[in-house]
Amino acid sequence: MAPKTTKAAIKDSLANLSQDKFAEFVEQLLDRREPPKVRRSEVEGKSRLAVTNLLVSTFTESKAPQVVQEILRDIGCSDEADELGKPKGPILKVESLSFCSTVRADEHFVDKYQLELISRVSNVAPILDELLARGIIGEEKYGAIRQIPTCSEKMREIYNCLRAGERCKNIFYEILKDHEKYLMEDLLQNN
Repeated sequence: MAPKTTKAAIKDSLANLSQDKFAEFVEQLLDRREPPKVRRSEVEGKSRLAVTNLLVSTFTESKAPQVVQEILRDIGCSDEADELGKPKGPILKVESLSFCSTVRADEHFVDKYQLELISRVSNVAPILDELLARGIIGEEKYGAIRQIPTCSEKMREIYNCLRAGERCKNIFYEILKDHEKYLMEDLLQNN
């Protein structure tokens, strides 16, 4: 059997829920006390696939299955939670990237994980706001980046601004730790 991605495993778990149980799942997700919080507008009236995508992008691929299992158990769907806990094939990261070249020991974190950060950062607006507030980008660049349609394209443009030096990268790193806590923890575990 082909290996299952994290996203596919979660999607399958949600697909097995009745409409009422799925609605209950969404309510429990909204009621979670631990950060990051999910806003009602992000899940209200959304399909199971859209909720799956939100779960993976919000909680990261390594933490999303645990969050889904907790919620499934809370709503009385222990069988589905157990099934998610033991996938039929190995779970692969959806966006896992292999680096062909060796990474230098003195390479800055934001350089080392540039591809991961570009592909996985999903909430760029607060990062942009802080880059503007801290003087890393100006008003004109800020407005231009906000007009870019996708998160990954916005991140690529932010990386163009980081070429100014180590100070900019350090500030960007701190901003990421504040606004992409779970993603950063996931990357630091692999560091």
